[in-house]
Amino acid sequence: MSDLLRAPAEIKYAEELDWLESIDDNPKPFSWRLSPKMVRLFILGAERSDGLDRQISQKWFGDRSFVERAIVTLASDRGLLLIGDPGTGKSWLAELLSAAVCRNSTLVVQGTAGTTEDHIKYSWNVSMVIAKGQSRESMIPSPIMTAMETGAIGRFEELTRSTSDVQDALISVLSEKYVSVPELDGDNIVFAKPGFSVIATANSRDRGVNDLSSALKRRFNFVRIPVVTNKKSEAEIVRFRTEELLRRHRIELDVPPTILDVLLQSFADLRASAASAGSDDEKLESALSTAEQIGVLEDAILHGNFFGERALTARTLASSLVGSLARREPEDLAILNKYLHGVVEPRCKEEGGSWPEFLEGGREAIATLS
Repeated sequence: MSDLLRAPAEIKYAEELDWLESIDDNPKPFSWRLSPKMVRLFILGAERSDGLDRQISQKWFGDRSFVERAIVTLASDRGLLLIGDPGTGKSWLAELLSAAVCRNSTLVVQGTAGTTEDHIKYSWNVSMVIAKGQSRESMIPSPIMTAMETGAIGRFEELTRSTSDVQDALISVLSEKYVSVPELDGDNIVFAKPGFSVIATANSRDRGVNDLSSALKRRFNFVRIPVVTNKKSEAEIVRFRTEELLRRHRIELDVPPTILDVLLQSFADLRASAASAGSDDEKLESALSTAEQIGVLEDAILHGNFFGERALTARTLASSLVGSLARREPEDLAILNKYLHGVVEPRCKEEGGSWPEFLEGGREAIATLS
């Protein structure tokens, strides 16, 4: 793992998965490596009532019912579509599900305007075709086709970013569970093996970019992942990701609870301001998601470690927040400046603590960018 910039879930948590598989005597659908109960336990973590001999860490923080519905969908013949705002953990949940079910979360197609039908079906090794002609050996299967052939789970990220013809190609795969290869005379159909399924993700803010057809919608079960608004849950997510970051960079640094509280409260304030805004110009362009909150904290930690006093300060956090969230000039800077003067400044007088330093750092960052 130390040789990988970011290890996929099946490698990162290989020891946990091996152990769960060794004690799992529950019925498993198809060729699943873990039973549905163990998949849920792997994702949400073990509790005392589970009676396990070792700790299983919680890896995704959200409602249990979302995970259970996702698992049930994968055990059916329908695809799973995880939809929600940016930064709600859709891709991470899809990766964890794939890792637990088939121990392979890397069969991924990234949806963009440049994604083609070949990314879902197959393409050709041109040099081999010239030398020996078209054959199964010269065919390059897509990640989705590989998932079909191995009875695994294929993932499609940002489905609504891909064009309608690509989405139409996916309808055929989900409906017929096979792909025809008309270029071949014989052995020209690739059938899906039991266990094959597709997990797609879609950003709810991309609605209208490339809307899903009713035909494609019918072939998916939708699981809507809401924005985390519970302060305790959000703190757990941020703390979990921060600990991973510190381990990855081998940084010995404590995140003071007061600094974490400032981060959580500032995002809560900015979300409330965005909710009451009368127009888009009065809202930050940022989605103010939990993922962006983690990004702000990561930036502050690394900056403090490399260029500061090897400590996380409220001043550095404020500078990171302004630098990360001010994407439009001058609209976002004006919104952040209004927040500092209208909310943070009164809070400094009432609560004190880390807020005065946070206010000073925010003002300096805005002055630098203005």
